[in-house]
Amino acid sequence: MTLLSEDQSARPQPCRLPEPGRHISSSLHYSTDYGGSKEDYMDSGETPVFGAVEPPRRSRGRLILHGLVMFGREFCYAVEAAFVTPVLLSVGLPRSLYSLVWLISPILGFLLQPIIGSASDYCRSSWGRRRPYILTLGILMLLGITLFLNGDAVISAIVSDRSLRSIWAIVVVMFGVVLFDFAADFIDGPIKAYLFDVCSHQDKERGLHYHALLTGLGGACGYLVGAMDWGHSALGQLLGSEYQVIYFFSALTWGIFLSVHLFSIPEQPLGKVTPSDSSAPSALRLLGSHSNGYGALPKEPVSPVVTASVPDLRPRSFSALGEANSVTSSAKQPNKEAQKTMTFRSLMKAMFNMPSHYRYLCISHLLGWTAFLCNMLFFTDFMGQIVYKGNPYADHNSTAYITYERGVEVGCWGLCINAVSSALYSYVQRFLLPYIGLKGLYFMGYFMFGMGTSLIGLFPNILATLILCSVFGVMSSTLYTIPFNLIAEYQRVEEEQGKLHGRSEPPRGTGVDCAALTCMVQLAQIIVGAGLGALVNMAGSVIVVVLSASTTSLLGCLFIALFIRYVE
Repeated sequence: MTLLSEDQSARPQPCRLPEPGRHISSSLHYSTDYGGSKEDYMDSGETPVFGAVEPPRRSRGRLILHGLVMFGREFCYAVEAAFVTPVLLSVGLPRSLYSLVWLISPILGFLLQPIIGSASDYCRSSWGRRRPYILTLGILMLLGITLFLNGDAVISAIVSDRSLRSIWAIVVVMFGVVLFDFAADFIDGPIKAYLFDVCSHQDKERGLHYHALLTGLGGACGYLVGAMDWGHSALGQLLGSEYQVIYFFSALTWGIFLSVHLFSIPEQPLGKVTPSDSSAPSALRLLGSHSNGYGALPKEPVSPVVTASVPDLRPRSFSALGEANSVTSSAKQPNKEAQKTMTFRSLMKAMFNMPSHYRYLCISHLLGWTAFLCNMLFFTDFMGQIVYKGNPYADHNSTAYITYERGVEVGCWGLCINAVSSALYSYVQRFLLPYIGLKGLYFMGYFMFGMGTSLIGLFPNILATLILCSVFGVMSSTLYTIPFNLIAEYQRVEEEQGKLHGRSEPPRGTGVDCAALTCMVQLAQIIVGAGLGALVNMAGSVIVVVLSASTTSLLGCLFIALFIRYVE
């Protein structure tokens, strides 16, 4: 089998219908009771159908090529995390304002994520639903990192006045950081939805595994490139400075892997029907029954229809915000199409109405990400100023500034250790799970991070700091895996309890749950961006960064122990 070969790609896959008496998922659930308001319908004017066409199996090579975009994205993310604060300080941004650059992107994401997530569900481009969004956001990422790493050099070459040059350099670099951060945050959703749209259930799990593996490798390589001294190398002298060398590697990596990703697996456009299926009935999507509960959209009664058990030929929605929250009529009749999509208002309503154990999970996730971002976003600056005692505001040819740059480079080595330990701990979690459970792993991740950052803040030694960087990876792996595993377990328990008590309502979809956790990440960025700069200004030292991370993480430990629901 060659790298690009596909298993069973040439053979049409049979439509899989639920067997009598078996549990039916929420996207396929329906009831024969058409009275009252217990069901939502969309009358397409044609015979409605249920089910879904199973995508063909994908080869390992295809899934790896699809996941390479995560390597490139995390590579560029690592470069941004390592150099954004040093670059902003080097162009003259006041220390009291340098955390504000993280405010704009998460605020935009918090407001626009539901809209963009739903928009990709209904994109009718001939190239597919997801790839146009991925390409657009990928180009914005490239533009952002271009302005971020080259803005100072470009402005210095254009503007001669020193004071005016400093102002324009700050504006251009900040705009590049915000643009890159916005695009990099948003592109993850369409990438995951693209994977879900074109893969079978088994391949989704394999694909996500490759995504996680390549994400860790990309972060490690990005930090490794940042840790090298390119300024005195032949490539650094050729391109002008170390920032231009790092930009060269970042742009090359991202451009190649984004292109490979976009052509890795063909994507079928929304509403496209193959010739052999042209006589098939149109598609109908139903939402679960009963009143407007958590995870449901406002319901409007519409005319009931008679159902038939025929496969649904319309591609399903797998957007994190649209998976369980969209209703569409026949794709053949756009003039009659009505959609119920997740909006910011409905997302907030669903989050406030969620069961208490889901709400507690969101709060603990918020505390964890606040602690993690406090440390990660400013760690290289901490290394340069506190551990190495350099000065980012000194002249660029001074000893103090060169010492600061050396601290930033060593900080990149520490973040590289973090990426490697994250990948290793993700593997170790499988062996620890039977002994301490999900809640124990959750508590342990927060506790190790809190103790590690407190030791770094109290004893800022070079060797000890690099060794303790391994606890950053433990926290990273915990935040990316345990909360989502807990959501899956909560829903499994709810399904089992529903079957035990004979309840017929479908299980709640995971879309709103995942969206709520994602919003906690963006809210943590807002908190860090709004508050950390003021704390640093009040304390007069960036040592408050790691101490704040430690305190917040240990508070998260206490919250997990008291409020997070235990599951077997």
